[in-house]
Amino acid sequence: MRSWFSLCLSLLLTLLACNQVEAQATARILLIPLDDRPPCLQFPVQMGKIGDVDVVTPPRELLGRFTDVGKSDELIRWLRTQSLTQFDAAIISVDMLAYGGLVGSRIHGVPEKEALDRLAVIRELRRKAPTLKIYGSSVIMRLAPTADGKNEAYREKLAKWAEVSPDPVQQELTRQLEAAIPAAALADYKQARVRNLRVNEYAVKLTNDKVFDYLIVSQDDAKPKGVHIRDRETLTAAVQRAKLTGRVAIQPGADEVSMLLLARAVSDRYDYHPRIKAIYSSETAANTVMPYEDRPLRQTVSFHLNAVGAREVTDPEQADILYYVFASRFDTGSAQQFASQIINSPPAKGLIIADVDPKGDVQGGDIPFTEALKQTSIFARAYGYACWNTAGNTIGTALPHGILAGVSRVVAKRNAAAVGRMNRAQLWFMLNRLLDDYTYHSIIRPKANKRCRANQWNAYRLTPEQTAAVEAYCQQELTPIASEVAAEFFPKASGRSCSINNLRFSLPWNRTFEAEIDFDVTDRP
Repeated sequence: MRSWFSLCLSLLLTLLACNQVEAQATARILLIPLDDRPPCLQFPVQMGKIGDVDVVTPPRELLGRFTDVGKSDELIRWLRTQSLTQFDAAIISVDMLAYGGLVGSRIHGVPEKEALDRLAVIRELRRKAPTLKIYGSSVIMRLAPTADGKNEAYREKLAKWAEVSPDPVQQELTRQLEAAIPAAALADYKQARVRNLRVNEYAVKLTNDKVFDYLIVSQDDAKPKGVHIRDRETLTAAVQRAKLTGRVAIQPGADEVSMLLLARAVSDRYDYHPRIKAIYSSETAANTVMPYEDRPLRQTVSFHLNAVGAREVTDPEQADILYYVFASRFDTGSAQQFASQIINSPPAKGLIIADVDPKGDVQGGDIPFTEALKQTSIFARAYGYACWNTAGNTIGTALPHGILAGVSRVVAKRNAAAVGRMNRAQLWFMLNRLLDDYTYHSIIRPKANKRCRANQWNAYRLTPEQTAAVEAYCQQELTPIASEVAAEFFPKASGRSCSINNLRFSLPWNRTFEAEIDFDVTDRP
Protein backbone atom coordinates (compact mmCIF):
# COMPACT_ATOMS: atom_id res chain seq x y z
CA MET A 1 0.00 0.00 0.00
CA ARG A 2 2.79 2.39 0.90
CA SER A 3 4.57 1.50 -2.36
CA TRP A 4 1.39 2.32 -4.33
CA PHE A 5 1.01 5.61 -2.46
CA SER A 6 4.66 6.49 -3.19
CA LEU A 7 4.16 5.76 -6.87
CA CYS A 8 1.05 7.98 -7.03
CA LEU A 9 2.84 10.77 -5.20
CA SER A 10 5.78 10.50 -7.57
CA LEU A 11 3.49 10.71 -10.60
CA LEU A 12 1.65 13.70 -9.12
CA LEU A 13 4.88 15.57 -8.49
CA THR A 14 6.04 14.80 -12.01
CA LEU A 15 2.79 16.17 -13.46
CA LEU A 16 3.08 19.32 -11.37
CA ALA A 17 6.65 19.81 -12.56
CA CYS A 18 5.57 19.36 -16.18
CA ASN A 19 2.78 21.90 -15.73
CA GLN A 20 5.25 24.43 -14.34
CA VAL A 21 7.47 23.97 -17.40
CA GLU A 22 4.51 24.22 -19.76
CA ALA A 23 3.34 27.41 -18.06
CA GLN A 24 6.44 29.20 -19.26
CA ALA A 25 6.32 30.96 -22.63
CA THR A 26 8.02 29.20 -25.52
CA ALA A 27 10.14 32.26 -26.39
CA ARG A 28 11.56 35.34 -24.64
CA ILE A 29 12.31 38.67 -26.32
CA LEU A 30 14.14 41.60 -24.76
CA LEU A 31 12.53 44.96 -25.58
CA ILE A 32 13.95 48.47 -25.13
CA PRO A 33 10.85 50.49 -26.11
CA LEU A 34 10.58 53.94 -27.66
CA ASP A 35 8.89 55.22 -24.48
CA ASP A 36 6.32 54.09 -21.90
CA ARG A 37 3.12 54.92 -23.79
CA PRO A 38 0.73 51.97 -24.29
CA PRO A 39 1.51 51.33 -27.99
CA CYS A 40 5.23 51.24 -27.26
CA LEU A 41 5.13 49.23 -24.03
CA GLN A 42 1.77 47.69 -23.11
CA PHE A 43 0.80 46.65 -26.65
CA PRO A 44 3.96 44.69 -27.57
CA VAL A 45 4.07 43.00 -24.15
CA GLN A 46 0.45 41.86 -24.46
CA MET A 47 0.72 41.12 -28.17
CA GLY A 48 3.67 38.82 -27.53
CA LYS A 49 1.48 36.62 -25.35
CA ILE A 50 -0.70 35.82 -28.38
CA GLY A 51 2.29 33.96 -29.86
CA ASP A 52 3.34 32.60 -26.45
CA VAL A 53 6.23 35.05 -26.25
CA ASP A 54 7.42 36.62 -22.99
CA VAL A 55 8.42 40.20 -23.85
CA VAL A 56 10.82 41.43 -21.15
CA THR A 57 11.18 45.20 -20.65
CA PRO A 58 13.18 47.45 -18.31
CA PRO A 59 11.62 48.87 -15.12
CA ARG A 60 9.05 51.41 -16.19
CA GLU A 61 10.58 54.20 -14.07
CA LEU A 62 13.66 54.12 -16.33
CA LEU A 63 11.61 54.91 -19.43
CA GLY A 64 10.63 58.45 -18.43
CA ARG A 65 7.22 60.04 -18.73
CA PHE A 66 6.28 62.53 -21.45
CA THR A 67 8.64 65.52 -21.25
CA ASP A 68 10.64 63.87 -18.45
CA VAL A 69 12.81 61.82 -20.77
CA GLY A 70 14.00 58.29 -20.11
CA LYS A 71 17.10 57.58 -18.03
CA SER A 72 19.33 56.38 -20.84
CA ASP A 73 22.47 55.76 -18.78
CA GLU A 74 20.57 53.76 -16.15
CA LEU A 75 18.87 51.81 -18.94
CA ILE A 76 22.26 50.96 -20.39
CA ARG A 77 23.43 49.73 -17.00
CA TRP A 78 20.28 47.60 -16.70
CA LEU A 79 20.82 46.24 -20.18
CA ARG A 80 24.35 45.16 -19.30
CA THR A 81 23.04 43.08 -16.39
CA GLN A 82 20.77 40.94 -18.58
CA SER A 83 21.70 37.33 -19.26
CA LEU A 84 21.45 37.34 -23.04
CA THR A 85 21.47 33.54 -23.29
CA GLN A 86 17.94 33.60 -21.87
CA PHE A 87 16.56 35.50 -24.85
CA ASP A 88 15.64 34.43 -28.37
CA ALA A 89 15.82 37.99 -29.75
CA ALA A 90 16.21 41.64 -28.75
CA ILE A 91 14.31 44.68 -30.05
CA ILE A 92 16.07 47.95 -29.34
CA SER A 93 14.92 51.54 -29.76
CA VAL A 94 17.97 53.59 -30.68
CA ASP A 95 16.08 56.74 -29.67
CA MET A 96 15.49 55.53 -26.12
CA LEU A 97 19.15 54.69 -25.61
CA ALA A 98 20.45 57.85 -27.32
CA TYR A 99 18.06 60.55 -26.04
CA GLY A 100 15.65 58.95 -23.58
CA GLY A 101 12.81 58.34 -26.03
CA LEU A 102 10.76 59.95 -28.77
CA VAL A 103 10.05 63.26 -27.02
CA GLY A 104 13.71 63.54 -26.04
CA SER A 105 14.69 63.10 -29.69
CA ARG A 106 12.85 66.32 -30.64
CA ILE A 107 15.04 68.61 -28.56
CA HIS A 108 18.78 69.12 -28.48
CA GLY A 109 19.06 68.08 -24.85
CA VAL A 110 21.72 65.46 -25.57
CA PRO A 111 24.81 66.41 -27.62
CA GLU A 112 25.62 64.34 -30.68
CA LYS A 113 28.76 62.74 -29.24
CA GLU A 114 26.98 61.68 -26.05
CA ALA A 115 24.10 60.19 -28.02
CA LEU A 116 26.47 58.19 -30.24
CA ASP A 117 28.63 57.07 -27.31
CA ARG A 118 25.57 55.60 -25.60
CA LEU A 119 24.92 53.37 -28.61
CA ALA A 120 28.19 51.52 -28.03
CA VAL A 121 26.23 49.20 -25.74
CA ILE A 122 24.53 47.69 -28.79
CA ARG A 123 27.89 46.55 -30.12
CA GLU A 124 28.58 45.07 -26.69
CA LEU A 125 25.39 43.02 -26.97
CA ARG A 126 26.52 41.63 -30.29
CA ARG A 127 29.95 40.69 -28.90
CA LYS A 128 28.39 38.97 -25.89
CA ALA A 129 25.74 37.16 -27.93
CA PRO A 130 26.99 36.55 -31.47
CA THR A 131 23.96 34.45 -32.44
CA LEU A 132 21.24 36.59 -30.81
CA LYS A 133 18.81 38.12 -33.29
CA ILE A 134 18.87 41.90 -32.72
CA TYR A 135 16.23 44.13 -34.32
CA GLY A 136 16.60 47.91 -34.21
CA SER A 137 14.48 51.00 -34.72
CA SER A 138 15.54 54.60 -35.35
CA VAL A 139 13.16 57.53 -35.92
CA ILE A 140 13.57 60.32 -38.48
CA MET A 141 12.60 63.50 -36.61
CA ARG A 142 9.12 64.81 -37.34
CA LEU A 143 8.29 68.36 -38.48
CA ALA A 144 6.60 69.71 -35.33
CA PRO A 145 8.20 69.94 -31.89
CA THR A 146 6.38 68.40 -28.92
CA ALA A 147 3.77 70.64 -27.30
CA ASP A 148 5.41 71.12 -23.90
CA GLY A 149 3.33 73.94 -22.43
CA LYS A 150 6.07 76.47 -23.19
CA ASN A 151 6.14 76.63 -26.99
CA GLU A 152 2.46 77.29 -27.82
CA ALA A 153 3.26 80.76 -29.14
CA TYR A 154 5.52 79.51 -31.91
CA ARG A 155 5.12 75.71 -32.17
CA GLU A 156 2.84 75.77 -35.24
CA LYS A 157 5.04 78.40 -36.90
CA LEU A 158 8.08 76.19 -36.40
CA ALA A 159 6.26 73.22 -37.89
CA LYS A 160 5.23 75.35 -40.88
CA TRP A 161 8.82 76.57 -41.29
CA ALA A 162 10.00 72.95 -41.35
CA GLU A 163 7.44 72.21 -44.06
CA VAL A 164 8.08 75.16 -46.42
CA SER A 165 11.72 76.20 -45.89
CA PRO A 166 13.20 73.77 -48.47
CA ASP A 167 10.87 75.14 -51.17
CA PRO A 168 12.50 77.96 -53.22
CA VAL A 169 9.05 79.35 -54.02
CA GLN A 170 8.31 79.80 -50.31
CA GLN A 171 11.34 81.86 -49.34
CA GLU A 172 9.36 84.96 -48.39
CA LEU A 173 7.10 82.92 -46.10
CA THR A 174 10.19 81.22 -44.71
CA ARG A 175 11.70 84.59 -43.77
CA GLN A 176 8.46 85.72 -42.15
CA LEU A 177 8.30 82.55 -40.08
CA GLU A 178 11.94 82.81 -39.02
CA ALA A 179 11.28 86.34 -37.78
CA ALA A 180 8.34 85.09 -35.71
CA ILE A 181 10.16 82.13 -34.13
CA PRO A 182 12.55 82.71 -31.21
CA ALA A 183 16.09 82.37 -32.55
CA ALA A 184 17.10 80.00 -29.75
CA ALA A 185 14.15 77.69 -30.46
CA LEU A 186 14.93 77.55 -34.18
CA ALA A 187 18.62 76.90 -33.50
CA ASP A 188 17.76 74.08 -31.07
CA TYR A 189 15.44 72.53 -33.65
CA LYS A 190 18.10 72.63 -36.37
CA GLN A 191 20.76 71.16 -34.07
CA ALA A 192 18.43 68.34 -33.05
CA ARG A 193 17.76 67.49 -36.71
CA VAL A 194 21.47 67.36 -37.55
CA ARG A 195 22.23 65.19 -34.51
CA ASN A 196 19.32 62.84 -35.20
CA LEU A 197 20.40 62.32 -38.78
CA ARG A 198 23.85 61.30 -37.53
CA VAL A 199 22.23 58.82 -35.16
CA ASN A 200 20.02 57.48 -37.99
CA GLU A 201 23.14 57.02 -40.11
CA TYR A 202 24.90 55.25 -37.25
CA ALA A 203 21.97 52.85 -36.91
CA VAL A 204 22.36 52.01 -40.60
CA LYS A 205 26.09 51.44 -39.99
CA LEU A 206 25.25 49.05 -37.14
CA THR A 207 23.21 47.07 -39.64
CA ASN A 208 26.02 47.15 -42.19
CA ASP A 209 28.38 45.87 -39.50
CA LYS A 210 25.95 43.00 -38.77
CA VAL A 211 25.15 44.26 -35.29
CA PHE A 212 21.48 44.69 -36.18
CA ASP A 213 19.95 41.80 -38.09
CA TYR A 214 17.15 44.08 -39.26
CA LEU A 215 16.47 47.81 -38.85
CA ILE A 216 13.41 50.00 -39.34
CA VAL A 217 14.17 53.68 -39.88
CA SER A 218 10.74 55.22 -39.45
CA GLN A 219 9.46 58.67 -40.34
CA ASP A 220 7.58 60.27 -37.45
CA ASP A 221 4.55 62.52 -38.21
CA ALA A 222 5.26 64.39 -41.43
CA LYS A 223 3.85 65.72 -44.70
CA PRO A 224 4.69 65.19 -48.38
CA LYS A 225 7.05 68.22 -48.25
CA GLY A 226 9.49 69.43 -45.64
CA VAL A 227 12.99 69.27 -44.20
CA HIS A 228 12.55 65.57 -43.42
CA ILE A 229 12.60 64.69 -47.13
CA ARG A 230 16.30 65.53 -47.37
CA ASP A 231 17.04 63.38 -44.30
CA ARG A 232 15.08 60.48 -45.74
CA GLU A 233 16.81 60.73 -49.12
CA THR A 234 20.22 60.87 -47.44
CA LEU A 235 19.45 57.69 -45.52
CA THR A 236 17.94 55.96 -48.53
CA ALA A 237 21.10 56.66 -50.53
CA ALA A 238 23.27 55.30 -47.69
CA VAL A 239 21.21 52.11 -47.53
CA GLN A 240 21.44 51.63 -51.28
CA ARG A 241 25.19 52.22 -51.35
CA ALA A 242 25.68 49.61 -48.65
CA LYS A 243 23.29 47.22 -50.43
CA LEU A 244 21.14 46.91 -47.32
CA THR A 245 17.69 47.30 -48.87
CA GLY A 246 16.74 43.80 -47.68
CA ARG A 247 17.78 44.51 -44.08
CA VAL A 248 16.91 48.19 -43.61
CA ALA A 249 13.38 49.51 -44.10
CA ILE A 250 12.75 53.26 -44.39
CA GLN A 251 9.04 53.83 -43.91
CA PRO A 252 6.34 55.97 -42.24
CA GLY A 253 5.50 55.58 -38.57
CA ALA A 254 7.05 55.61 -35.09
CA ASP A 255 4.88 54.40 -32.19
CA GLU A 256 3.99 51.08 -33.82
CA VAL A 257 7.51 50.01 -34.84
CA SER A 258 8.18 47.81 -31.78
CA MET A 259 5.06 45.80 -32.68
CA LEU A 260 6.23 45.43 -36.28
CA LEU A 261 9.65 44.23 -35.13
CA LEU A 262 8.06 41.86 -32.63
CA ALA A 263 5.99 40.34 -35.41
CA ARG A 264 9.07 40.02 -37.61
CA ALA A 265 11.15 38.47 -34.82
CA VAL A 266 8.49 35.86 -34.05
CA SER A 267 7.86 35.21 -37.75
CA ASP A 268 11.57 34.63 -38.26
CA ARG A 269 11.67 32.25 -35.30
CA TYR A 270 8.84 30.08 -36.64
CA ASP A 271 9.48 30.69 -40.35
CA TYR A 272 5.95 32.04 -40.63
CA HIS A 273 5.66 34.35 -43.63
CA PRO A 274 2.01 34.38 -44.71
CA ARG A 275 0.74 35.55 -48.06
CA ILE A 276 -1.42 38.63 -47.48
CA LYS A 277 -3.73 40.44 -49.87
CA ALA A 278 -4.54 44.07 -48.97
CA ILE A 279 -8.12 45.03 -49.91
CA TYR A 280 -8.99 48.75 -49.81
CA SER A 281 -12.35 50.42 -49.35
CA SER A 282 -11.63 52.37 -52.55
CA GLU A 283 -8.81 52.89 -55.02
CA THR A 284 -9.01 56.61 -54.34
CA ALA A 285 -8.34 56.04 -50.64
CA ALA A 286 -5.53 53.61 -51.40
CA ASN A 287 -3.74 56.20 -53.52
CA THR A 288 -4.27 59.12 -51.10
CA VAL A 289 -1.68 60.40 -48.64
CA MET A 290 -3.22 60.11 -45.19
CA PRO A 291 -2.86 62.85 -42.52
CA TYR A 292 0.57 63.11 -40.81
CA GLU A 293 2.19 60.93 -43.48
CA ASP A 294 4.28 61.52 -46.58
CA ARG A 295 3.35 58.48 -48.70
CA PRO A 296 0.10 57.17 -50.23
CA LEU A 297 -1.81 54.71 -48.05
CA ARG A 298 -1.05 51.82 -50.40
CA GLN A 299 2.69 52.37 -49.97
CA THR A 300 2.37 52.56 -46.19
CA VAL A 301 0.58 49.20 -46.15
CA SER A 302 3.21 47.61 -48.42
CA PHE A 303 6.04 48.94 -46.25
CA HIS A 304 4.46 47.43 -43.16
CA LEU A 305 3.81 44.09 -44.84
CA ASN A 306 7.45 43.90 -45.80
CA ALA A 307 8.54 44.93 -42.28
CA VAL A 308 6.78 42.00 -40.61
CA GLY A 309 8.16 39.54 -43.15
CA ALA A 310 4.84 38.84 -44.87
CA ARG A 311 4.50 38.22 -48.60
CA GLU A 312 2.13 40.64 -50.34
CA VAL A 313 0.06 39.05 -53.11
CA THR A 314 -2.37 40.54 -55.62
CA ASP A 315 -4.71 37.55 -55.97
CA PRO A 316 -7.02 37.01 -52.97
CA GLU A 317 -7.28 33.34 -53.88
CA GLN A 318 -3.56 32.94 -53.18
CA ALA A 319 -3.72 34.75 -49.84
CA ASP A 320 -3.55 33.12 -46.42
CA ILE A 321 -4.81 36.35 -44.85
CA LEU A 322 -7.08 39.06 -46.24
CA TYR A 323 -6.16 42.52 -44.94
CA TYR A 324 -9.14 44.91 -45.18
CA VAL A 325 -8.18 48.61 -45.03
CA PHE A 326 -11.11 51.00 -44.57
CA ALA A 327 -10.34 54.68 -45.27
CA SER A 328 -13.62 55.93 -46.80
CA ARG A 329 -15.75 56.85 -43.79
CA PHE A 330 -16.93 60.08 -45.42
CA ASP A 331 -18.15 58.37 -48.61
CA THR A 332 -21.90 57.77 -48.46
CA GLY A 333 -22.76 54.10 -47.97
CA SER A 334 -19.13 52.97 -47.86
CA ALA A 335 -19.18 51.88 -44.21
CA GLN A 336 -22.00 49.37 -44.59
CA GLN A 337 -20.80 48.19 -48.00
CA PHE A 338 -17.22 47.51 -46.88
CA ALA A 339 -18.40 45.99 -43.60
CA SER A 340 -20.59 43.57 -45.58
CA GLN A 341 -17.61 42.65 -47.74
CA ILE A 342 -15.60 41.81 -44.63
CA ILE A 343 -18.45 39.89 -42.98
CA ASN A 344 -18.86 37.77 -46.11
CA SER A 345 -15.14 37.08 -46.52
CA PRO A 346 -14.14 33.41 -46.89
CA PRO A 347 -14.11 31.85 -43.40
CA ALA A 348 -11.14 29.65 -44.31
CA LYS A 349 -8.85 32.66 -44.65
CA GLY A 350 -7.35 34.79 -41.91
CA LEU A 351 -8.84 38.24 -41.47
CA ILE A 352 -7.27 41.58 -40.45
CA ILE A 353 -9.17 44.89 -40.24
CA ALA A 354 -7.68 48.40 -40.22
CA ASP A 355 -9.98 51.41 -39.87
CA VAL A 356 -8.05 54.53 -40.92
CA ASP A 357 -9.15 58.10 -40.16
CA PRO A 358 -8.67 59.92 -43.52
CA LYS A 359 -9.02 63.42 -42.01
CA GLY A 360 -7.06 62.99 -38.81
CA ASP A 361 -9.58 64.77 -36.60
CA VAL A 362 -11.19 61.79 -34.82
CA GLN A 363 -8.14 59.52 -34.56
CA GLY A 364 -10.40 56.64 -33.66
CA GLY A 365 -12.75 54.27 -35.47
CA ASP A 366 -15.72 55.03 -37.68
CA ILE A 367 -18.90 54.43 -35.66
CA PRO A 368 -21.24 53.12 -38.44
CA PHE A 369 -18.49 50.85 -39.80
CA THR A 370 -17.49 49.42 -36.42
CA GLU A 371 -21.05 48.93 -35.17
CA ALA A 372 -21.93 47.06 -38.36
CA LEU A 373 -19.01 44.72 -37.74
CA LYS A 374 -19.79 44.29 -34.04
CA GLN A 375 -23.37 43.21 -34.77
CA THR A 376 -22.07 40.09 -36.52
CA SER A 377 -19.38 39.27 -33.91
CA ILE A 378 -16.80 39.33 -36.70
CA PHE A 379 -14.05 40.37 -34.29
CA ALA A 380 -14.24 36.95 -32.63
CA ARG A 381 -12.76 35.36 -35.75
CA ALA A 382 -10.55 38.25 -36.90
CA TYR A 383 -6.79 37.85 -36.52
CA GLY A 384 -6.06 41.55 -36.03
CA TYR A 385 -7.79 44.91 -35.71
CA ALA A 386 -6.93 48.55 -34.93
CA CYS A 387 -8.27 52.06 -35.54
CA TRP A 388 -6.17 54.54 -33.52
CA ASN A 389 -4.39 57.77 -34.48
CA THR A 390 -2.50 57.87 -37.81
CA ALA A 391 -2.76 55.44 -40.71
CA GLY A 392 0.69 54.10 -39.85
CA ASN A 393 -0.31 53.57 -36.22
CA THR A 394 -3.47 51.71 -37.20
CA ILE A 395 -1.87 49.60 -39.92
CA GLY A 396 1.19 48.90 -37.78
CA THR A 397 -0.97 47.60 -34.91
CA ALA A 398 -3.58 45.56 -36.79
CA LEU A 399 -0.99 43.84 -38.98
CA PRO A 400 1.41 42.54 -36.29
CA HIS A 401 -1.62 41.63 -34.19
CA GLY A 402 -2.76 39.45 -37.08
CA ILE A 403 0.71 38.00 -37.60
CA LEU A 404 0.96 36.96 -33.93
CA ALA A 405 -2.50 35.38 -34.17
CA GLY A 406 -1.24 33.40 -37.16
CA VAL A 407 1.89 32.38 -35.27
CA SER A 408 -0.27 31.10 -32.41
CA ARG A 409 -1.63 28.45 -34.75
CA VAL A 410 1.92 27.30 -35.51
CA VAL A 411 2.81 27.21 -31.81
CA ALA A 412 -0.38 25.31 -30.99
CA LYS A 413 0.73 22.41 -33.19
CA ARG A 414 3.97 22.13 -31.22
CA ASN A 415 2.74 22.91 -27.72
CA ALA A 416 -0.86 22.04 -26.95
CA ALA A 417 -0.46 23.32 -23.40
CA ALA A 418 -0.01 26.87 -24.74
CA VAL A 419 -3.33 26.98 -26.59
CA GLY A 420 -5.44 28.18 -23.66
CA ARG A 421 -3.19 31.08 -22.69
CA MET A 422 -2.67 32.13 -26.32
CA ASN A 423 -6.45 32.19 -26.89
CA ARG A 424 -6.95 34.30 -23.77
CA ALA A 425 -4.20 36.68 -24.91
CA GLN A 426 -5.85 37.06 -28.32
CA LEU A 427 -9.21 37.69 -26.67
CA TRP A 428 -7.71 40.30 -24.32
CA PHE A 429 -5.96 42.15 -27.13
CA MET A 430 -9.02 42.23 -29.39
CA LEU A 431 -11.23 43.45 -26.56
CA ASN A 432 -8.62 46.06 -25.68
CA ARG A 433 -8.66 47.37 -29.24
CA LEU A 434 -12.45 47.64 -29.17
CA LEU A 435 -12.36 49.48 -25.85
CA ASP A 436 -9.30 51.66 -26.43
CA ASP A 437 -9.03 52.35 -30.17
CA TYR A 438 -12.76 52.48 -30.81
CA THR A 439 -14.81 53.09 -27.66
CA TYR A 440 -12.46 55.50 -25.94
CA HIS A 441 -11.19 57.48 -28.92
CA SER A 442 -14.42 57.59 -30.91
CA ILE A 443 -17.07 57.86 -28.18
CA ILE A 444 -15.68 58.73 -24.75
CA ARG A 445 -12.69 60.94 -25.52
CA PRO A 446 -14.72 63.59 -27.44
CA LYS A 447 -17.00 63.91 -24.41
CA ALA A 448 -14.05 64.05 -22.03
CA ASN A 449 -12.44 66.80 -24.13
CA LYS A 450 -15.72 68.72 -24.08
CA ARG A 451 -15.77 68.55 -20.29
CA CYS A 452 -12.18 69.77 -20.22
CA ARG A 453 -13.08 72.79 -22.36
CA ALA A 454 -16.07 73.54 -20.14
CA ASN A 455 -13.75 73.59 -17.12
CA GLN A 456 -11.10 75.56 -19.06
CA TRP A 457 -8.63 72.68 -18.73
CA ASN A 458 -5.98 71.95 -21.34
CA ALA A 459 -6.68 68.37 -22.44
CA TYR A 460 -3.04 68.05 -23.55
CA ARG A 461 -1.54 69.31 -20.26
CA LEU A 462 -3.74 68.27 -17.36
CA THR A 463 -2.71 68.81 -13.77
CA PRO A 464 -2.63 65.69 -11.52
CA GLU A 465 -5.95 66.71 -9.96
CA GLN A 466 -7.55 67.30 -13.36
CA THR A 467 -6.16 63.99 -14.61
CA ALA A 468 -7.75 62.14 -11.70
CA ALA A 469 -11.10 63.77 -12.42
CA VAL A 470 -10.99 62.92 -16.13
CA GLU A 471 -9.86 59.36 -15.40
CA ALA A 472 -12.78 58.85 -13.01
CA TYR A 473 -15.23 60.17 -15.62
CA CYS A 474 -13.81 57.97 -18.40
CA GLN A 475 -13.80 54.86 -16.19
CA GLN A 476 -17.43 55.49 -15.28
CA GLU A 477 -18.35 55.84 -18.96
CA LEU A 478 -16.29 52.88 -20.13
CA THR A 479 -17.24 50.27 -17.53
CA PRO A 480 -20.82 49.49 -18.68
CA ILE A 481 -19.77 49.56 -22.34
CA ALA A 482 -16.95 47.13 -21.59
CA SER A 483 -19.39 44.67 -20.05
CA GLU A 484 -21.64 44.97 -23.09
CA VAL A 485 -18.77 44.53 -25.58
CA ALA A 486 -17.63 41.38 -23.79
CA ALA A 487 -21.15 39.95 -23.51
CA GLU A 488 -21.74 40.38 -27.26
CA PHE A 489 -18.25 39.48 -28.46
CA PHE A 490 -18.86 35.84 -29.42
CA PRO A 491 -21.70 34.70 -31.69
CA LYS A 492 -24.50 33.19 -29.63
CA ALA A 493 -24.39 30.02 -31.74
CA SER A 494 -20.74 29.42 -30.77
CA GLY A 495 -21.59 28.61 -27.16
CA ARG A 496 -18.61 30.68 -26.02
CA SER A 497 -18.83 33.67 -23.72
CA CYS A 498 -16.50 36.05 -21.91
CA SER A 499 -16.61 38.76 -19.31
CA ILE A 500 -14.41 41.68 -18.28
CA ASN A 501 -13.54 42.27 -14.64
CA ASN A 502 -11.39 44.70 -12.68
CA LEU A 503 -11.29 47.34 -15.43
CA ARG A 504 -8.47 49.88 -14.97
CA PHE A 505 -8.30 53.19 -16.83
CA SER A 506 -5.53 55.78 -16.70
CA LEU A 507 -4.09 58.69 -18.68
CA PRO A 508 -0.37 57.88 -18.44
CA TRP A 509 0.88 61.22 -19.80
CA ASN A 510 -1.69 63.46 -18.06
CA ARG A 511 -3.51 64.14 -21.32
CA THR A 512 -6.51 62.64 -23.06
CA PHE A 513 -4.57 61.88 -26.23
CA GLU A 514 -3.81 58.31 -25.15
CA ALA A 515 -5.27 56.03 -22.50
CA GLU A 516 -3.96 52.90 -20.83
CA ILE A 517 -6.76 50.40 -20.38
CA ASP A 518 -6.27 47.12 -18.56
CA PHE A 519 -8.64 44.45 -17.27
CA ASP A 520 -9.01 40.78 -16.43
CA VAL A 521 -10.89 38.64 -18.91
CA THR A 522 -12.70 35.37 -18.29
CA ASP A 523 -13.31 33.11 -21.29
CA ARG A 524 -15.88 30.34 -20.93
CA PRO A 525 -15.80 27.78 -23.75
